[in-house]
Amino acid sequence: MSNLNFVKLNSVCDRITDGSHYSPVGITDGLPMLSVKDMEHNGFSYLDCKYISEEEYEKMLRNDCVPLLNDVLIAKDGSYLKHVFVIKEEKKQAILSSIGILRPNLKKISPDYLKYYLHSNSVKETVAKKYVSGSALPRIILKNFGEIDIIYKPLLEQQKIAKVLSDLDAKIELNNKINAELEAMAKTLYDYWFVQFDFPNENGKPYKSSGGKMVWNEELKTEIPEGWEVDTLSSFINNDKSGDWGKEQEEGNYNQKVYCVRGADINGLNGKGELKTPERYILEKNLFKTLDPYDLIVEISGGSPVQSTGRLAYITEETLHRFDAPIICSNFCKAVTLKSKYYFYNFVFQWNSIYDAGVLFGYEGKTSGIKNLLFESFVSTHYTAIPPIELAEKFYDFMKPIQIKKEKNLKENQELASLRDWLLPMLMNGQVTVGDVKEELGMVAENKTKY
Repeated sequence: MSNLNFVKLNSVCDRITDGSHYSPVGITDGLPMLSVKDMEHNGFSYLDCKYISEEEYEKMLRNDCVPLLNDVLIAKDGSYLKHVFVIKEEKKQAILSSIGILRPNLKKISPDYLKYYLHSNSVKETVAKKYVSGSALPRIILKNFGEIDIIYKPLLEQQKIAKVLSDLDAKIELNNKINAELEAMAKTLYDYWFVQFDFPNENGKPYKSSGGKMVWNEELKTEIPEGWEVDTLSSFINNDKSGDWGKEQEEGNYNQKVYCVRGADINGLNGKGELKTPERYILEKNLFKTLDPYDLIVEISGGSPVQSTGRLAYITEETLHRFDAPIICSNFCKAVTLKSKYYFYNFVFQWNSIYDAGVLFGYEGKTSGIKNLLFESFVSTHYTAIPPIELAEKFYDFMKPIQIKKEKNLKENQELASLRDWLLPMLMNGQVTVGDVKEELGMVAENKTKY
């Protein structure tokens, strides 16, 4: 540790700046104008970003608010350093001031090495103490940020360290890609069977397209296949489980370790981002609240003006294998158990379709400024078509191996991320060398492009 060589960030970067401090008028179709909310782990999400005209883009370019190839972008405002990534391809896009731009001198420092260095917990702690201002909206002060110390190594060694860590990230990214393709395949079949009603008939042919009988349903104001029932979502539900929060540490009778799923953990539980479910301790008498396979988790409180409450996560046996202790819901979520596991995946897709359509905005109340989902009101009044149990079971049988594969990939991602985060400071500090870990990580490097 004492032999480490430190340099200032501004000595290895040609420029340290941020994006535009004024926000141009957005247009429907144009060039991306991105802010910190559009950042993800390895790049931008363009799903909800703002777009600007070519003329406005040229202004941004003249003002150096356009990231260039090999720039390192950092989340500067809000959850600072939550996301740090390298621009890997040239693209016409501009950024706002909530994002910082570090332009590395490529003769001195590897962009990927710098990215990983800024990801380390020790750097984040230093930044929090010395380079951040503001309480309501904390932000990195860039004029001072250039003085932060960087552990400096020869360029070739930097590149080797970055390669070890990026191989792990590449495998995580591959698993995410596989999961996205599995999800798309499952959604396609769900739509085909339960939205278009082209499930296999007795001859294995698409029901509706092959002339299967459809009957008008007055409640739904549409035709549904003959033999299907119509009832509320509550007809699927057997019971629910209340949440718990317990204690942060073991204390007296609060000695049962659990992981508590909050609204903030739902995306991670579903494989969309990091999962950082807090460890808590509850009373033994409350262990009945722990979640079982085929339980569903519904976010009851939270949301935002553009995001309703009611996000859903679902638990399988493989989900529970991602934890080393039981899991429960927080008090801001509700756990639901269905009457039949064979309707489990059908219910999940139905709920997500309803959520994506924005229906749940109409079932929200407010207490103390927080939005709350009126769950009982919604499930007891929202009618839906219910397929026969035999068809639901076929869909369950189709989905189960897909979900097992997805959960296996998510568990592997968890292990890879844990290894990466352990190696990061060890490699930077020289406690571990690339040679020490090369053989162990060889399989990751070899398999990163394989399905």
